Amino acid sequence: MHAQPSHSPYSWIIPVLVIAVVMALRFRNMGRARRLRLEYLWVVPAIYTALAALLFATMTPHGLGWVWSLLALIAGAAIGWQRGKTMRIEVDPETHALNQRSSPAAMAFILAIIALRYALREAASFGGADVVALGTDCLVAFALGLLSMTRLEMYLRGSRLLAEARRG
Repeated sequence: MHAQPSHSPYSWIIPVLVIAVVMALRFRNMGRARRLRLEYLWVVPAIYTALAALLFATMTPHGLGWVWSLLALIAGAAIGWQRGKTMRIEVDPETHALNQRSSPAAMAFILAIIALRYALREAASFGGADVVALGTDCLVAFALGLLSMTRLEMYLRGSRLLAEARRG
């Protein structure tokens, strides 16, 4: 038996409203500089890696689920690297403190990921694919690649900027 897509207006209106509120709050704070601490950039990827490993250990993908998960990880890593490049990193010339500012492009990446999630869910419901495999395994792998590469790119660039500021 195949899952039927939900055609209730509430199935998409409520998520769209929630996303709109969250994005409005993020846009409001976008121009503000926040302290960037290079020594803590590993924390989120480490926690998420542990959660992803636990998820894959308890609900192991089967067959092509591994292939799709690997492809999602690679796609997430590529997009995460680009997302990291969109973050503005500045060095205070006097204190050598790093600050970061989110950019509109970073927000566009987040919106694209949300749209991708809904598109995959709808495609899975029409095609009869295993929604759990697509919705959980692939998105967990995608998020792992995205979070890890965003922070790796920011760490490498921030380290380079800090070294240049200390030399010059």
